[in-house]
Amino acid sequence: MNECFKAVHYERKTGPDLYPVKRFGPENAKKVRAFHASFPEYSVTPLAKLDNLAKALGVANVYVKDESYRFGLNAFKVLGGSYTIGNYLAQKLGKDISELPFNVLSSEEVRKQIGEVTFVTATDGNHGRGIAWTANRLGQKSVVYMPKGSALERLNNIKALGADASITDLNYDDAVRLANSNAEKYGWVMVQDTAWDGYEDIPGWIMEGYTTMAAEAVEQLGNVKPTHIFLQAGVGAMSGGITGFFADLYGDEDRPIITIVEPNKADCIYRSAEANDGKPHFVKGDMNTIMAGLACGEPCTIGWNVLHDHADNFVSMPDYVAAEGMRVLGNPLPGDDRVISGESGAATLGFVAEVMRNQSLDWLRKQLKLDENSRVLCFSTEGDTDKENYRRIVWDGLHPSF
Repeated sequence: MNECFKAVHYERKTGPDLYPVKRFGPENAKKVRAFHASFPEYSVTPLAKLDNLAKALGVANVYVKDESYRFGLNAFKVLGGSYTIGNYLAQKLGKDISELPFNVLSSEEVRKQIGEVTFVTATDGNHGRGIAWTANRLGQKSVVYMPKGSALERLNNIKALGADASITDLNYDDAVRLANSNAEKYGWVMVQDTAWDGYEDIPGWIMEGYTTMAAEAVEQLGNVKPTHIFLQAGVGAMSGGITGFFADLYGDEDRPIITIVEPNKADCIYRSAEANDGKPHFVKGDMNTIMAGLACGEPCTIGWNVLHDHADNFVSMPDYVAAEGMRVLGNPLPGDDRVISGESGAATLGFVAEVMRNQSLDWLRKQLKLDENSRVLCFSTEGDTDKENYRRIVWDGLHPSF
């Protein structure tokens, strides 16, 4: 396919009929973060303030939340997986998760009460690693199915945490169906952020889990309010959760301009927005984008509902833009912090850099209302989770942006 930039703008909606986002707001995020903070590995991940990059791009500020430091797992995904497993086990015990910090959940007494549980998921790697890590820390089991083309390094990282993991010959969405089928067959618990009618509790918990990132970022920003937030989307669970947080925090009239970015080859959220009928739309077949974590063809229903009512712009973009973001973040201007960001993690910063530097995208810059007064917030959702490919892009110049 010919790669290009495509964008849909939604006029801002307000009023009582919008999809509710209270569950993703700051109040509930306090509970979510308290659960995460109960793990010994928890620490607040850095927020890089890239002043010299901002000056070079012609905006006021650029902030990048660096999730490569999250729980030592090199990606943010564990936030959703751990909070969901915690909620599921709390439900089994008839308690609220606020009563079950890590030291209680991992105790021998609780393990005896719960018995053995096997958690199953489909993932390109980061989510599966988070599920395997949490299950391992809580004395439970995990099974992980990875779509074809997944990196061997990511598979081995998951296996190292005790999971029964394998790379299938299926695309992401079919791997999800395999996980669901085997969950029903063997009595496993599926932990997936792809929601559909009848399967929304667990994806909703995953989305709530991601709000810890947003709560930390707001705290780190202090009195600075971003004018623009850029979020990458696979199924739309992370972008939906973070959008919900900021919509609840500021209200829809005053919240920052929120833009969702996806690869051309897996742009199910963009296509859903473009259709403009309020329904999720799918991308079929192989989605061989370098942004493996975003190679999803079927939107999360909850995530899409949030984005439809609370996001402003939906963008489909070429793969080289993510590679550009990796190089910009990995080779900072003097005085700026270095951020090691993988293909999916760097998608948003790469997009901002390309829009601000590429004169042929003036139309898009104007649509996004990016200018010298813009205060930009991005989330680098992963580090170099596929080190070989990271080096091919950053060292060898794979997927050039010229």
